[in-house]
Amino acid sequence: MNVAIVTVGDELLAGETVDTNSAWLAAQLTDRGCTIRRVTTVPDDIEVIAAVVNEQRAAYDAVVVTGGLGPTHDDRTMAAVAAAVGRELEHHPAAEAWLTSESGYSADDLDAGTTDLPAGARMVPNEVGVAPGAVIESIYVLPGVPAEMKAMFDHVAGEFSGEPIYTEMVVVDEPESALLDRLGAVQERFAVDVGSYPGEYVRVKFRGGDSEAVAEAAAWFAKQVTVADVDDGDDVGDGDDVDDDDDVDDGDTS
Repeated sequence: MNVAIVTVGDELLAGETVDTNSAWLAAQLTDRGCTIRRVTTVPDDIEVIAAVVNEQRAAYDAVVVTGGLGPTHDDRTMAAVAAAVGRELEHHPAAEAWLTSESGYSADDLDAGTTDLPAGARMVPNEVGVAPGAVIESIYVLPGVPAEMKAMFDHVAGEFSGEPIYTEMVVVDEPESALLDRLGAVQERFAVDVGSYPGEYVRVKFRGGDSEAVAEAAAWFAKQVTVADVDDGDDVGDGDDVDDDDDVDDGDTS
């Protein structure tokens, strides 16, 4: 399942707020077997949001949008998503019913526009905040407040899935530039994805849907390089998996 993530907010583009939502979503979605094809940050601009969402929903299986929900003047995401799918914003009775029955609000307490969603959308309840989320076609609209976004994602997480992705890591005590020939050779020999990440050591990560191929690639590569002598159990250099405690990422992403 190929997924795009769109984060919305002028404050993100200005560097005033750090975008932790996309990293969290990417990890969650990857763990569920999804492949994250693009992460895009856009301003609080209806035309820009709508254009990006429309482009990405045509290219990928799902688009997850975070930020810009609510009734204030700069909360424009719902209107933009409605525009992207050619629908109007309208009062959503189920959203109001949930807020008044489960969250303790009266209809009079809610600011105008709080329960407006794109016509035909499925409401996603906000158990931490107020503004509801929505699912419309292949677009998932979540709040920008991290706690609200994470709680709301739990309601839709089961709708994202893919094939398991296996990972192995080899930690190398050589300069990355000296590894170019061997990095090329391992990619020619094995049908796996290979990434190298320099730092104090070079961490070479092997990923793929075939666990045996991934393990064989890592083992072969470890024999061709100077494996780092590291104490951290997660940074083993003999081809063992270091993504999690298990050998499988439940999938190939918050």
